Amino acid sequence: MLEMKNICKSFPGVKALQKVDFQLNAGEIHALLGENGAGKSTLIKVLGGIYIPEEGQIFIDGKEVAITGVNAARDNGISIIHQELVLVPHMTVAENIFLGREPKGKFGVDYTRMRTEAQRMLDQFDLGIDAAVEVGDLSIAQQQMVEIVKAISFNCRILVMDEPTSSISDREVAHLFEIMRNLAKSGVGIIYISHKMSELNEVCDRVTVLRDGTYVGTRVVADTPKDDLIAMMVGRELDQYYTRDHVKSDEVVLKCVNINDNKKKHQRVKDVSFELRKGEIVGFAGLVGAGRSETMQCVFGLTPGSTGEIYLDGKQVQIKNPVEAMKHGIAMVPENRKVEGLYHQQSVRFNSTIEVLDQFIKNLMVNTKKEEAITQEFIDKMQTKTPSQEQAVTNLSGGNQQKVMIGRWLATNPHILILDEPTRGVDVGAKAEIYEIMNELTKHGVSIIMISSELPEIINMSDRVYVMYEGKMTGCISFDDGISQEAIMKLATKESVGGKTE
Repeated sequence: MLEMKNICKSFPGVKALQKVDFQLNAGEIHALLGENGAGKSTLIKVLGGIYIPEEGQIFIDGKEVAITGVNAARDNGISIIHQELVLVPHMTVAENIFLGREPKGKFGVDYTRMRTEAQRMLDQFDLGIDAAVEVGDLSIAQQQMVEIVKAISFNCRILVMDEPTSSISDREVAHLFEIMRNLAKSGVGIIYISHKMSELNEVCDRVTVLRDGTYVGTRVVADTPKDDLIAMMVGRELDQYYTRDHVKSDEVVLKCVNINDNKKKHQRVKDVSFELRKGEIVGFAGLVGAGRSETMQCVFGLTPGSTGEIYLDGKQVQIKNPVEAMKHGIAMVPENRKVEGLYHQQSVRFNSTIEVLDQFIKNLMVNTKKEEAITQEFIDKMQTKTPSQEQAVTNLSGGNQQKVMIGRWLATNPHILILDEPTRGVDVGAKAEIYEIMNELTKHGVSIIMISSELPEIINMSDRVYVMYEGKMTGCISFDDGISQEAIMKLATKESVGGKTE
């Protein structure tokens, strides 16, 4: 169905793609793997008409096509669901699906017809979503499904899905995979980008691996061991994927009692209590929407009107805003780096040092050498791939953006580090590096709270795991008790009554 030959694309200081080949059959789910910066997103943007390659050819059904823009890609039956959702939150589901091509009636847009058509498509996939609801009121998983329906509504034959499972629960992933299989049966070719190796065997037929902008090879998923794919991606075998030296400590550095967000509409944090000890990693698990991120936003002073008691080293403190949290030695890497984390048009240097201006600015004098030294320290520590400190963050891969953001908060020298989905959209090599950094931090007495939707990450990196369900704490499992997927899911799907799980 699709063949891309000798695709080349460069940016200032970076050869993003160097003679890359890719093939897709009709009715096939074909995984595209590679470390962050390997060229996956660039290749997809070439296919989608967002980037124009310097060299190379694209063939659809054996005929060469010129994809000179997004409309040209759509005319050739290509639809892309990007990692960062691009729906309009204050418009209805129907309006989003038909945005820019609204059905017309005698007096303008025919809203009744538009809602009816949208509802028919939604019901076709048994999504249980009302076409008249505003997109902003849907969960991330539901928004993901709306994106799929929107893409299919263009009668696409080639569907690209970039990290579609990064923000949804296991139950929602199973539903997504069912939809993908049905689409493949109808003849749609699907290109699937994911860093979750466990998903490949479930849903993919073949896999193509890129490394440093070059084509490494294509394999049949069922015939290829996971370790072989990792070696193809990173150019070496990962001897130790999870690095964790569990350290026992009785010294409580943070204690939170009855934290509430007090939101009248959609309250997500209800009387949550937990504690964090020195040098430990505490995992926060639960289904999407359980209230984990919202709890940490209350603790970090991001939620006006939140209540509860916070104790640092045994002393009660008031944290009304992030500045006060930082003064107390707390740092927080947010979940959504695009919206909450980075200054995308600014440089790596700007993003790396924005929280520590006092370290190199005195009496309005800027010590540029000091600023550059801080930036370089965390480029080296995080092993961030960037051509220079002056590179705009928006030009980095998603994983390298994540490294810049984590490095920025490490520069504040925190005692308590809150990591919200620290490895979302990050490749296996970079994940191993982040785990190693987390382990080193705990050895130096830093205490870490890690929110993660990836259970293997929670199980292998945590000393203890708190589990939440619908805004409430349902239990805590320690490393000594044996942290298992079954124990976490039991707590994640049932409310606690009187401190015990039903």
